Amino acid sequence: MAPPIVSFRAVKKAFGAATVLRGVEFDVAPGASFGLAGENGAGKTTLMKCMLDFCQFEGEIRLRGVPSSLPESRSCLTFLPERFNAPWFLTGREFIRAMLALGHSSWNEERVKTMFSDLGLAASSLERPVREFSKGMSQKLGLAACFLSQRELLVLDEPMSGLDPSARFRVKNILLRLKSEGRTVFFTSHSLADLEEICDHMAVLHGGAVAFSGPPSGLQERYGERSLERAFLKCIEEAADG
Repeated sequence: MAPPIVSFRAVKKAFGAATVLRGVEFDVAPGASFGLAGENGAGKTTLMKCMLDFCQFEGEIRLRGVPSSLPESRSCLTFLPERFNAPWFLTGREFIRAMLALGHSSWNEERVKTMFSDLGLAASSLERPVREFSKGMSQKLGLAACFLSQRELLVLDEPMSGLDPSARFRVKNILLRLKSEGRTVFFTSHSLADLEEICDHMAVLHGGAVAFSGPPSGLQERYGERSLERAFLKCIEEAADG
């Protein structure tokens, strides 16, 4: 069995007197599509920030077996934050070219235009200044940069944010395609329908602790529910009572 591409062990994080993460432990297998679910304030984004070494924490996080505190651990990943804004003074082409260069990937005009088409972005967006982009267009631009990278691990914080139903459908298809190519997807989402459709593994955070880790179907089976949403609600209610 291949070692995990991401591993969390006894991860704790507090901001002053407020404890946000309470001994989080789980693994993400290489090639998995992994979803992190939880209510607002559950600690999802904080856990992601710890993984990316944006803040200090107690415990251990490893990426491909390398401690997350070491810069080389992040050479395997690409990241899209929840509130993404490309530099306003760049064009779409300049932004994508810069991101590819930073990731040591070469520019391929046909590949870039195909990705834009797959996301529902017009090829003319390459020449438009980013400051003219709508929220949805900006989100697609950030996703395009991540999807075009050659990194094996995609870390996406609420990747569907600001997208209309058509764009959400397109992004889900791309995520499933990347998974079929062996890429690992680690993302947070408030949409349990997206997790159910995309993920083969998920974790539920509640109050900074893991209330469930396993396949979405496993959560449904645990609580005897056909609906993932109902199973999720029972899970966090049980965690709150415990």
